[in-house]
Amino acid sequence: MSAILLGILALPILASLALWTLPAAVGDRLAAMYGSVISGLVLIGSLLLWPRSEGWFAYVPSEGGRPLQAVTDVPWIPALGVRFHVAVDSISMPLIVLTALLTFLCCLYSLKITPRIGRTRSLIALLLVIEAGVIGTFSAMDLVLFFVCFEIVLIPMWLVIDIWGDDHDPVGRKRAANTFVLMTVLGSALMLLGFLLVYRQAGTFDIVRLTNSPVLGGHGVPLAAAVLIAVGLAVKVPLWPLHIWLPDAHAKAPTVGSVLLAGVLLKLGTYGLIRILVPVLPDATATIAPYLAGFATVAIIAGSLACLAQTDVKRLIAYSSVGHMGFIVLGISTLSQAGLHGALFANIAHGIITGLLFFLAGAIKDRHDTSDLRALGRALYARLPRIGGLLTFACLASLGLPGLAGFWGEMLVLLGAYRPADSLPRTTYLVFMVIAGLGTVLTAAYFLRLVRNLCQGDPAENPASAFAVDLSRIELITWAPLITLTVLLGVWPGLLLHQWGTL
Repeated sequence: MSAILLGILALPILASLALWTLPAAVGDRLAAMYGSVISGLVLIGSLLLWPRSEGWFAYVPSEGGRPLQAVTDVPWIPALGVRFHVAVDSISMPLIVLTALLTFLCCLYSLKITPRIGRTRSLIALLLVIEAGVIGTFSAMDLVLFFVCFEIVLIPMWLVIDIWGDDHDPVGRKRAANTFVLMTVLGSALMLLGFLLVYRQAGTFDIVRLTNSPVLGGHGVPLAAAVLIAVGLAVKVPLWPLHIWLPDAHAKAPTVGSVLLAGVLLKLGTYGLIRILVPVLPDATATIAPYLAGFATVAIIAGSLACLAQTDVKRLIAYSSVGHMGFIVLGISTLSQAGLHGALFANIAHGIITGLLFFLAGAIKDRHDTSDLRALGRALYARLPRIGGLLTFACLASLGLPGLAGFWGEMLVLLGAYRPADSLPRTTYLVFMVIAGLGTVLTAAYFLRLVRNLCQGDPAENPASAFAVDLSRIELITWAPLITLTVLLGVWPGLLLHQWGTL
C-alpha cells in the first residue's frame, strides 16, 4: 500500500517533467491525452488506497482511532528532526480521491476544450504538479512536509491564472494571479510560524505524535500558535475577511483552473484545521473556536449577499464558495462529532458540486465569449436546453436541496452548532445557528435568481446563436461522474459518513 501512495505522489511530478522535455511540436490533443492517462492512473491508485476491511466501502475505524494505511516514515532532514512521513486515513482518503478525480476530468476536458491553443502541454504539466502537491498535503504526517506540499501548489496555480486566464482582461488576470499568490504566501508564512511554536513546545514536527500527545493549554504559546495556524489556514479557506483574493482568481482563471481551485485547493485550509489545529492544540482551539465560528457565520451571510449583487456567473459561483466554506469552518469550530462530520462531508460535496458549476459556467462562457449575465441574456433553456438543465441541477444541489449532496453537510453543521462541544458557549452557537440558517435561505434566493435571470425568459427575445452547440460529447463524459456523485451522496450519505466513525 505504501508503494501505491508513493507512486501517486511521484508519478504526476515525473510525468510533468517528461512532458516539458517533449518537443514543442507536440500537439494539444496529444498532450491532453498524455495528461488524461497519467491522471487516470493516479485516480486508479487512489481508489486502491481507499481504506477497507470488510469490502470496498465497509471500512470500520478501530477502537484506538483512525488507523493509518500506506505509511512511509523515513528521516528527511535529521538535523531538524524532520521526517518524510506520509500516510492516509479515513479523513484524507476521500479528499485524495476527489483531487485525483477532478484532475483527471480537467485533463479529459482539455482533449477538446483548451483555454489557449498551442500551450496545452505546459497547462497539463502544471495541472499534474498541482495534483501532486495537493495529494502530498493531504497525506503529509509531518508539519514541515505539510508546509512544503502546501507551497508546491501555489506557483503552478499562479501561472495557470496568469497565462491561461481571461484573454479579454490581461491586466485583471495578472492582478488576480498576483493577489492570489501574495495572500496565500502571507498565510503560509503565518502558518509556518505557528508550526515552529508547536515544535518549541512539543519538540517534534510529527503530526501523529502531536495528535497522541497534544500541546495542552489555552493561553500563552499554545494560544499564539493556534491563532497563527488558524489565520494562515483561513487565508486558504478562504474565511471572511481574508477572502478578497478569491472572486477575482475564479473570475479570471480558465475553466480547469477554477475547477481545481474551488474543488480541491480551498480544501487545503479546512483539512489543515481538522488535521492539525483541532487535535494538536485542543485547548487553544477551544479558546478561539467561538471567534472562528463568528467569522464563519459572517462569511455565510456576506458571501450570500455578495452573490445577490453579482452580474457575472463565475464571480457569483466564487462568492457562493465563500458562504459554503463558511459553513465548513462553522462545523469545525463546534468541535462536536456532528459538526466535524458535517464539515468533512461538506468538503467533499462542495468540491463535486462547485466543480460541476464551474465546468458549466466555462461552457456557457465558451459559447458566448462572456460570463456577464447582462450580455448573456435569458432563455438558456431554449438556446442550450441540456446545459441549462444541468445548471439548474447544480444550483439546486449547491443550495442544499434534500436528496442531493449539498444537503447533508449543511444539516449536520447546523446540528453541530445546536449542540457544540461542552467546553463552548451553547447560547452563542445557537445564535450562530440561526444566522447560518438564514444564510441557507439567502443561498436559495441567489441561485434561484440566477436560474430565473439566465435560464428562463422568452426565446423570441433571446434567439439561439447559430454557432452555439448544446452539450458536447466530451462535456457529457467529463461531467457525468460529478452528476452521478451528486445524486449518489445525496441519497446514500453513509457512503462517506460511516468512514469517520467517532472523531
